[in-house]
Amino acid sequence: MRDNRSPYWRQRRAAGALGPGRDARALIGPPGRPTRPHRFFTVHLGFTAPGAADARELAVGYAEALSLLRPEVALGAAALSPADAWHRAERLFCGAVGPDGERCVDVAEHPGFHHAPGPGGLGWGDGDA
Repeated sequence: MRDNRSPYWRQRRAAGALGPGRDARALIGPPGRPTRPHRFFTVHLGFTAPGAADARELAVGYAEALSLLRPEVALGAAALSPADAWHRAERLFCGAVGPDGERCVDVAEHPGFHHAPGPGGLGWGDGDA
């Protein structure tokens, strides 16, 4: 066995080699490049329904329920497509941009005013005209 010194003394000797007043923790710095911004991902949930209208109702219900459980789920990004044709996805929610930058959370192609998220959310638009 060539090196029988204790790890404590090896660490102290390495810190001493850095020079007086230096700390061994200063060797570890922040990352050299900036961190990546968060990216947008999509989850695909498969389910069965008797027809397209029923599938749309179920999909809206699933998306709203998930957004209640997990606030980071973006309702405006929810879409519905046949399982074998993802390229034919159609939006589930309106997503119209309001005066304060919020997005309408009503179902797509809804009649009347647009509504911001949350109870008593701001309504805007042409109304029932």
